[in-house]
Amino acid sequence: MDDQDFLGSDWDHCIVLDACRYDTFSDVYDEYLDGTLEKRRSTGSSTPEWAYRTFTGDHDIAYFSGNPFINSLGIPLNELKWGASCDYEWTATNHISDVFDVWKTGWDDDLGTVPPESLEAAYRANQDAVERADRTVFHYMQPHAPYLSRGKGKKLKQIQKGIRRQDEAETAAARGKRSSIGASIRQSVESALDSSELAQKIGLWLELDPTDLLRNGTREAALELYEENLRIALDAIADLSSELDGRVVVTADHGEAFGEQGVWEHHIETHIAPLMEVPWLELD
Repeated sequence: MDDQDFLGSDWDHCIVLDACRYDTFSDVYDEYLDGTLEKRRSTGSSTPEWAYRTFTGDHDIAYFSGNPFINSLGIPLNELKWGASCDYEWTATNHISDVFDVWKTGWDDDLGTVPPESLEAAYRANQDAVERADRTVFHYMQPHAPYLSRGKGKKLKQIQKGIRRQDEAETAAARGKRSSIGASIRQSVESALDSSELAQKIGLWLELDPTDLLRNGTREAALELYEENLRIALDAIADLSSELDGRVVVTADHGEAFGEQGVWEHHIETHIAPLMEVPWLELD
């Protein structure tokens, strides 16, 4: 299996599916898209790790981001209050020429996430930036929870609102004076939660229907909604890709775990196959 080699590969437009594991993608993609599929190894098991290890230089990219961790706000990942327990002193604005905060402008409060059509709308509204840039990235939130058919997303809503409020409330001076002791405590607590299988499952239960949980169990209930989320995204991508000129690739930042080796969802530096193996589909 080759490394993802995201920036070293030949493409004009890259569509990134958030938290998309290879096996689920390979089962359904050809109902929506035609192309050559490979399994590749990502650089990280979560978006912060993937971004930090992938974008290391200066890149002329128009990046349409449904994921709030990749934003134009200039707040380093290791200073974000919501779910980024890491030491990565990385900001998208230091490495990517144009970042469009679709996670903010295209947010749907009822769904608790960024629906696929918001990425398409942002792309059509910023054609000048696309034409200026060498390459374009579309970072969809799906198949990452929340699951669109439920319309009650909770965890991502907390991250989105937390980052937004942090940017509004903190001055640059205040950011520089953040207590390193407080940050260390926060990271220790979140790391402990990440290592607890029960805590991970509780986080996933927020996104599931209690009836489905009782009937099918956590893994089967989640996988069914996860695949549905992926199909919704692929249907939208099929429409968008028909408008794109040049070489188009569909891939993922990382995968998603459903109980393998006691891991649920995805966590920083958890390098197991369901999180590291991602699709790499070169469209015909």
